[in-house]
Amino acid sequence: MTRIDRPFRPRHRLRNGLASRAAAVVGTLTLTLAGCGSGGSAGPHPGPSTQRPAAKAGPVWRTHPGSLAALGDSITVGFDACTVLSDCPEVSWATGTNPKVDSLARRLVRNPAAHSWNYARTGALMSELPDQIEAAARRRPELVTILIGANDACRSDVRAMTPTKVFRADFARAMKQLRRALPHTQVYVAAVPDLLRLWSEGRKNTLGKQVWKLGICGSMLRDPDDLTWTAEQRRETVRGRVMAYNRALARVCREDALCRFDGSVFDYRFTDRQLSTWDWFHPGLHGQRELAELAFRTITRGSSRS
Repeated sequence: MTRIDRPFRPRHRLRNGLASRAAAVVGTLTLTLAGCGSGGSAGPHPGPSTQRPAAKAGPVWRTHPGSLAALGDSITVGFDACTVLSDCPEVSWATGTNPKVDSLARRLVRNPAAHSWNYARTGALMSELPDQIEAAARRRPELVTILIGANDACRSDVRAMTPTKVFRADFARAMKQLRRALPHTQVYVAAVPDLLRLWSEGRKNTLGKQVWKLGICGSMLRDPDDLTWTAEQRRETVRGRVMAYNRALARVCREDALCRFDGSVFDYRFTDRQLSTWDWFHPGLHGQRELAELAFRTITRGSSRS
């Protein structure tokens, strides 16, 4: 019988082929086990466990509220803006009816005579804000404006100024009270104005300095021509306290989704033209108009946060 020779195949190729197939099987098992161990599918699409629920939308700021209640101190009731030692609410930056001021209520509310209210009080301190909130809550306003704090710094002496911690705690409590009574009401909070700039501008007027001697804001305005180191330090102390008040207002306001703090009221570079010609301390008609403009810009800004 004739022998038919078979082709020679080296043994190491067989071993290499078996090793390759074994490695492929081990790799497949490894991937499969890894997929099972992670609790997910080995496919390209993530399982339900990896999908996060959509975040809930927060409250939306409305740039044109239908009603407005103003809270605060003498600035908001237009004290000394029309006649000496008298409130003049018709020129209030917040709710005034005078077209020369063009108040916030006139700019925002369709019927300001029926849907805007002023509960500010001359001489009010931050500690008195809850009483104003209680009165305003009965009206259910869609917007509340707050400008208060100057009287906490304008005391007979720097030692009588409201401590910053007390000021912040009072404001935080007032905001909690407001939010309990008016959960959906928007809140505009204006910064306390720069009292040092008020001194530097008002002291240019001789009559104004004579009026200041009657006891207006002694912590800042006493001895307006005294430029000694001691007097300068006293004024800087008052300004520092006002800045601390404003930081407190901003922090508390940031904790509320429907609150906007307006620092531009402190930063505004007003001149003696914006001051009352009766006391060179409170805003006059032009000053009230500027306050209305600053507030309008902040309230009608598109972003939902301050």
